[in-house]
This record gives sequence, C-alpha cells and structure tokens, in this order.
Amino acid sequence: QVQLVESGGGLVQTGESLRLSCAASGSIVSINTMGWYRQAPGKQRELVATLTSDGSTNYVDSVKGRFTISRDNAKNTVVLQMNSLKPEDTAVYYCYLDDWIVPGALKNHYWGQGTQVTVSS
Repeated sequence: QVQLVESGGGLVQTGESLRLSCAASGSIVSINTMGWYRQAPGKQRELVATLTSDGSTNYVDSVKGRFTISRDNAKNTVVLQMNSLKPEDTAVYYCYLDDWIVPGALKNHYWGQGTQVTVSS
C-alpha cells in the first residue's frame, strides 16, 4: 500500500507561482508514473502533468510552458512548479501514483487527498 501526501496549495493572485509537492510512502517497489490531476467545481477531473519512470512527461495543453513537473526518485516525491497562474487554474489538485505489481502487466493506482489551489484576479 502507498500513501500520498500533498502540500503547497494556497491562494495566490494572477501571475504568481505555487509549488506543489507530493510525498509517497509505504510499500513502494517500482513506481511507473507520478503526477497531478485537478478538478474544478462542476468540471471533470483532468490530467495536469505526469512524469513516468522513463523520463517522459505529459502536460495538458493549458499549462504547457507554465508548469513543470519533476521527481526526486530517492525521496519518492513529485513536484509541480506552477508559474504564471491564472484564475482558470483554480481547482483541487490531486497527486497520482501508479506502480507495477507485475512489471509491464499489472499496476496499482493511488490518489492523494487533494490540495486546494485558488488563483484570484
């Protein structure tokens, strides 16, 4: 089992920055992907940014050039640096992790509790 704890959310003004961090703990053997999703009121949860163990990244178009995802493998921590924040970035941000049970075949999926990011104009 894996536990994910997010931190770094808060209230900022348009154009400011936040840095979200997610620390994973528990019986971690082989992490495949860590990343962030977000959900705004009345909206579906969407992928924000992910980073896979092979180094590949994936960003939703609306954050490209503004957000950067990185991972400290030794600490099992993923960080989302969010710059030039906009009101439309306001959402609850959820940390995500999946790890291999059987490499290349079976994965477990884990979610953090969420952290609120609010961007005022």
